[in-house]
Amino acid sequence: MTNPLLATTGLPRFSAILPEHVEPAIDAILADYQAGIDVLVASTGPRTFDAVIGVGELLDDRLSRAWAPVSHLHGVKDSEALREAYSAAQEKIVEFTTALGQNRDLYAAVKAVRESAEFDALPRAARTLVEHELRDFVLAGVALEEPARSRYREISSELAKLSTEFEEAVLDATDAWSEHILDEDGLAGIPDSGRAVLRAYAEEKGLDGWLVTLKQPSVQAVLTYADDRALRARVYRAYGTRASENADDGKFDNTARIEKIMALRHESAQLLGFANTAEESLATKMATSADQVIAFLRDFIAKARPMAERDLAELRTFAESQLQIRDLQPWDAGYASEKLRERKYALSEEELKPYFPLPAVMDGLFAVIERVLGVHVRLREDVDVWHADARYYDLLDANGKVFAGAYVDLYARTGKRGGAWMDVCTSRLRTKASLQLPIAFLTCNFAPPTASMPSLLTHDDVITLFHEFGHGLHHMLTEVDYAGVSGISGVEWDAVELPSQFMENFAWKREGLDLIARHWQTGERLPDELFERMQAARNFQSGMFLVRQLEFGLFDFRLHHEFDPLRGARTMELLDEVRHEVAVLVPPHWHRFPHAFTHIFAGGYGAGYYSYLWAEVLSADAFERFEQEGVFKPEVGKAWRDAILAVGGSRPALESFIEFRGREPSPDALLRSYGVAA
Repeated sequence: MTNPLLATTGLPRFSAILPEHVEPAIDAILADYQAGIDVLVASTGPRTFDAVIGVGELLDDRLSRAWAPVSHLHGVKDSEALREAYSAAQEKIVEFTTALGQNRDLYAAVKAVRESAEFDALPRAARTLVEHELRDFVLAGVALEEPARSRYREISSELAKLSTEFEEAVLDATDAWSEHILDEDGLAGIPDSGRAVLRAYAEEKGLDGWLVTLKQPSVQAVLTYADDRALRARVYRAYGTRASENADDGKFDNTARIEKIMALRHESAQLLGFANTAEESLATKMATSADQVIAFLRDFIAKARPMAERDLAELRTFAESQLQIRDLQPWDAGYASEKLRERKYALSEEELKPYFPLPAVMDGLFAVIERVLGVHVRLREDVDVWHADARYYDLLDANGKVFAGAYVDLYARTGKRGGAWMDVCTSRLRTKASLQLPIAFLTCNFAPPTASMPSLLTHDDVITLFHEFGHGLHHMLTEVDYAGVSGISGVEWDAVELPSQFMENFAWKREGLDLIARHWQTGERLPDELFERMQAARNFQSGMFLVRQLEFGLFDFRLHHEFDPLRGARTMELLDEVRHEVAVLVPPHWHRFPHAFTHIFAGGYGAGYYSYLWAEVLSADAFERFEQEGVFKPEVGKAWRDAILAVGGSRPALESFIEFRGREPSPDALLRSYGVAA
């Protein structure tokens, strides 16, 4: 019991977790799990919900409690020793859970619960959990005969390893490249806040001057502001060729991994009786067919591409006439766009950043959450964390009772995966003895504070923070007592982004910004004239933004829907086809975007990246009710909490949406928000 991962109560003791704890803990827990399943299936007692599903939930929760902190550390505090331990343990977990999904005795026990006299009297959430488990058995190959059963297990194990290797290659490639700058003239155009970040990266390495890296704050500073076109081109190329054959002598190349991942996913789908991976993925989504998804994307393409072409034509004209850039390239686009935004709207991200110091933004975010959802967020300082930057917050109800918690880690640093995400630490689960509270991990990669100023966020950063907290609230505000369908668990993948994208809207509204924005030096709120310029610029280049998202979504879906084992993934060939149909500013031939596309190759979004736009339709439509009835009207906030957040995955997302909105979703609100004609 000296192994901190074997603790069954309390928060993880991160400072005590060492790589050498991982395998022994997982070995012990999997052995206990298997013993518990053996007892369950051998029992001659009645197949009741508590005796089958309840026991399974407890066994699964113990494994989740141990694996969640390990998986989290792998993302935020990576090391060679942890990688080895993580990989070895993950292989054992995948092997175990795949075999569990093919356990016909256990499947028969769950099926008996479904067919029992008690089933119809169970709560809605419990019935949904049973139905989901039966579906998941089928999707895990419970009906397969040998040799297909064994082959399916082999594929599952290999895919897990490949996904981890893919993600680690992206992290290593990101950390491997840097450019040391000693002459400050080379940073012309980059504002003080950006230079401070580059200075901090140099100091971290014990260097004088400034260090340009491939961490997001650095890339953003250079591509948006650097006057040195050659520097922009070098950073663009380094970032765009990460983990490919075109960088680092191919040391981190993900090409072969992409081929293997695609081939194995396709083989796995066909073993289960699906035509391809895309068809398999739709078994757990709101969308009902591949044709529906493709039609959805192409309908948006038809509306967005003309706008994007106009955006690009305007940008090219401006770049040539005002910046003397006659052959606008992708590494010029962010720079020229920022200059054009300043010209058209007298607005720059740099002008906004002083109004978004991270401490004030966090206070404002918590104030929004309290007004909309009646939830109080309170910092707790006695919690063991993995890094000095990490914080822990309790969520309290109107009576001051703690009902959930969140770990928050917001700054970019070496050894931390890029991007932003929410993950589960513990799920809400009620037993006869206690109620386990839902706890979330919320992670971003913002520019850290410097010696002279706090972390100053761009407005896009603010939106990212609200987005991830939206996911966290979905997890933490659940009122479902079964872990398998509480919070985000059991929610259709193309509806998972609904609460996160919904929260983004508050970062655009005057009512929200009045709580969020405070000048870091004067405490002044965002001036009206600056707010008005923000609103005027909101749809600036929205066509170009939309076609970029559509490019990602269509590429991902076609990649999985059209895979042919005889031809291979055709990754770059297919991407070229999609870009010909969708894109307006096409990257150079050497660009290797897919090689760092962790969302679809390592993050669970394979054949599901379209979900972002699908859920954005839902979120824009849902938020329109707030706009119509009152952004902070308590009754609307309560309706949102009750209809969407509280129920988690205990019923279909469409049913939840209709309860809140009074009808099925319409794309009109989203189209209006982008300035696109419906």
